[in-house]
Amino acid sequence: MKLLKIHPADTVVVALTAIEAGEVVSVEGVPLTVAEPVAAGYKVALVPIAAGDVVVKYGNPIGHAICDIMPGQTVHVHNLKTGLENLLEYSYNPRHAPFSPETSGIFMGYRRSDGKVGIRNEIWIVPTVGCVNIQASLLQKAAQAFVAEEIGGVYAFPHPYGCSQLGADHENTRRVLAGLIQHPNAGGVLVLGLGCENNSVEDMREMLGAYDPNRVKFLVCQDVSDELEAGLGLLQELIAFAGQAQREPVPMSELIVGLKCGGSDGFSGITANPLVGAFTDRLISEGGSAILTEVPEMFGAETILMNRCRTPELFDKTVALINDFKTYFIESGQAIYENPSPGNKAGGISTLEDKSLGCIQKGGCSDVTDVLGYAEPVCMKGLNLLSGPGNDLVSISNMTASGAHLILFTTGLGTPFGAPVPTVKISSNTALFEKKRAWIDFDAGPLLNGTPMGELRDELYTFVRALASGECRSKNEMLGAREFTIFKTGVTL
Repeated sequence: MKLLKIHPADTVVVALTAIEAGEVVSVEGVPLTVAEPVAAGYKVALVPIAAGDVVVKYGNPIGHAICDIMPGQTVHVHNLKTGLENLLEYSYNPRHAPFSPETSGIFMGYRRSDGKVGIRNEIWIVPTVGCVNIQASLLQKAAQAFVAEEIGGVYAFPHPYGCSQLGADHENTRRVLAGLIQHPNAGGVLVLGLGCENNSVEDMREMLGAYDPNRVKFLVCQDVSDELEAGLGLLQELIAFAGQAQREPVPMSELIVGLKCGGSDGFSGITANPLVGAFTDRLISEGGSAILTEVPEMFGAETILMNRCRTPELFDKTVALINDFKTYFIESGQAIYENPSPGNKAGGISTLEDKSLGCIQKGGCSDVTDVLGYAEPVCMKGLNLLSGPGNDLVSISNMTASGAHLILFTTGLGTPFGAPVPTVKISSNTALFEKKRAWIDFDAGPLLNGTPMGELRDELYTFVRALASGECRSKNEMLGAREFTIFKTGVTL
């Protein structure tokens, strides 16, 4: 098969391989003459589309034709424009997929004193302010000499904030840092402050609330004569404490998985994202949780998510999630549809609707069970929508702070970075998997060659369970790629 019709209502098909001009290709038994060379992942008109007509893919509009398009012609940025508008009125039309609870599987995790479960047992150094980033990095390097067998390593997460911030930015920094400090993948955490910053150590203590003093320790660099000596002493205490932890059987219902895509191409919405969606549905059926963020990449597909909200109250929260982010764009003087990226377009994605309809498939078909603010912790099982931008580094940090044990990251073009937690890269096509084996953990490309979705979903599930149990590491862990980035919207003093 060379051309794929995704949904019965679609007016375009997707090229699964490069096709020459004049080639006749069968689509569901009907011959279609390709009018011009078409690259893999690009769209081809299946029927005549008049100027102004809606173009349909995934069974939904992905924009309007800006000129007449004949069957067999390529449909892309040269003849298709977004149909997105600014703030909209929405109505709740619930559509709930059948849900069959499954018996939860088991992985081997670390049970913490607060009842949370981690999939790694690491020591984390979290600066309250960017002024002590170099101290954090020096302590990370020095402490490696004391790492015991049960410790996965010592990692610092420098960032440029924690001072000279106001209002929402200041609160966002405090909230995301608190989420990192409380994350159960860390068996021990050193909170490193300077002493004169807005985001003081005392403020962070208050933000944390109750905490285990054996697991979380604090150091204010201005209060000691040698912060490196003092910090290393505290890290040795944390390493000794965390070294006592042992893996034990934990139900998969305890697992929280973040869902992200980046460097998407024309196959992302056909292979990798639906595969992750199938995994998500299985995990949720076993009582687990998933986080879907990238709010600007819900624009154009938001009504699908709204109608999957379990209650009218959640529907209202999702409407606010969408319109608040649109307002953020408008007040910043930016068009809400300034997306997809150049790489997305080169891969065959034409409009934000095209991108969004593929993006949200990572959330599967499960009901939306909660809507969270930026870096707000997950407290409801099931599919959680999390406020935050689409930026890759900000998104993965946001989901980590909200409690994601690991991230499933789909990509068609490839990217090497990772979150503070294991970041599983899933390629949309086998060519990328073969080219970038040092980056990519799992290949969704076999779906294009007839591998059944259920079979590949179960392979991914087995891989994730092994990863969570510590039987293997993700490629970002092997590369040492652990980025941490905080969302900023306001002024800097």
